[in-house]
Amino acid sequence: MLISGINMIHRMRNLAQMFTATDYMLMTQALRLAERGLYTTTPNPRVGCVIVRDGRVIGSGWHEKAGQPHAEINALNSAGAAACGATAYVTLEPCSHHGRTPPCANALIEAGVAKVIVALEDPNPVVSGRGRALLEQAGVVVQTGLLQTEAHALNIGFVSRMIKRKPWVRLKIAASLDGKTALNNGSSQWITGEAARQDGHRWRARSCAVMTGIGTVQADDPRLTVRQVNTTRQPKKIVVDRRLAIPLTAKLLRSAEETWIVTATDNDSEKKAALQRMGVTVTVLPGVGGMVDLKAVMTILADSGINEILVEAGSGLNGALVAADLVDELVIYLAPHLLGDVAQGICKLPELVQLDQKKALAIQDLRMVGSDIRIIARFE
Repeated sequence: MLISGINMIHRMRNLAQMFTATDYMLMTQALRLAERGLYTTTPNPRVGCVIVRDGRVIGSGWHEKAGQPHAEINALNSAGAAACGATAYVTLEPCSHHGRTPPCANALIEAGVAKVIVALEDPNPVVSGRGRALLEQAGVVVQTGLLQTEAHALNIGFVSRMIKRKPWVRLKIAASLDGKTALNNGSSQWITGEAARQDGHRWRARSCAVMTGIGTVQADDPRLTVRQVNTTRQPKKIVVDRRLAIPLTAKLLRSAEETWIVTATDNDSEKKAALQRMGVTVTVLPGVGGMVDLKAVMTILADSGINEILVEAGSGLNGALVAADLVDELVIYLAPHLLGDVAQGICKLPELVQLDQKKALAIQDLRMVGSDIRIIARFE
C-alpha cells in the first residue's frame, strides 16, 4: 500500500512537471482569447489558440461565432507558413469531424505543426480523443490537461450538454439580506443597486437562453433582453406557462429574439395560434399534477443546442427547478435591506422536518458588487 502511494505521488509530480511556466503563460493567453467569444459562440464552445515558434508568438485566434472558422484556423491563418514546426496551445481538443467547418486536427497536421498542447479534451463522448489520435498518428506530439479547470469553467454549459444532455442551469436571484425577492404585493423593482443589475446583464449575455415563469411575466412584464452589455447576440427567451396565460401584449413577445413558451395544456388552440402567428414556438409538455414537465424541457433545450440557461423567475419556478434537481448554480445578489417575513422568498420548497433534508450548497465565489453582495454557489 505504501509503495502504491509513493508511486502515485511520483506520477502526480511527473504530471506537474510536464508543463513549464511558459506553457502556463501561453495557455492563459489562449484562454483570454477564448473569453472573447463568451457572448457569441453558442451553441459552439469558446476556444482560443496561440501558435508559438522559437519562443515567439507567431499566430493567435479564437472562435468568434458558430459557422465561422474555429480558433485553430484563425491562428493558423495568422501564422502562415511559419506554423511549420511550431507548437499550438489550444483550450479545447481540436475537432476531428466535418461540421460547418473542416476538422481542425487535419488543418494543424497539414500546416506542419510539431506539437499541440490542449487544455481540455473534447467532452463529446462520440468524438472525444479522436482529434488527439489523428494528431498523434501524424507524428504530432500532444499533451493535454494544462489549465483544464479553467477551460472547463469557460465551457461549463457545453460540457454539461455533451455529457449529461442537459444545459447548465443558473438561478439569478436578487434578494434582501433576509432572503426576500419581492414584497407580498409583488413589487420588486429595484431591490439591488445599479452595479448588481449591470452584472446580471453580463450573465444574460453569456447565456444561450433566459427562462422565466408566467408569474414574473404577469407581475413585472420583463423584456429579458441584454441592454447593459455590448453584444451582437441576444439570448433566446423561454417562458414556463402551464395554462398558456401569457398576455399577447407582453413585452418579451414584441422583440425579434426567438421566444419559446412551454405549457401543460393544449386546450386554447386560438391563443396558441395567435402566439404562433407572432413567431412564438409553443410546446405542450404536461407533467405530474398539471404542471410542465421541466426535465423534458431541459432535454429538448439540450438537443436544440442550448448550453447555458439563466433563470430569472419567482419562488414558484425556482422551487420547482430546485426540487427537480435541475439547478446547477445560484447567482445571488443580496442587498443591504430587510423586507420582513411576509415578503416573497427565493424558492418555494416543501417544508422540511429534519435538518438533514436541507439542500446543501458549496460557495464558489463571494464578492461585493457595488453596495450588494454577490454569492455564487453550487449544489453539493
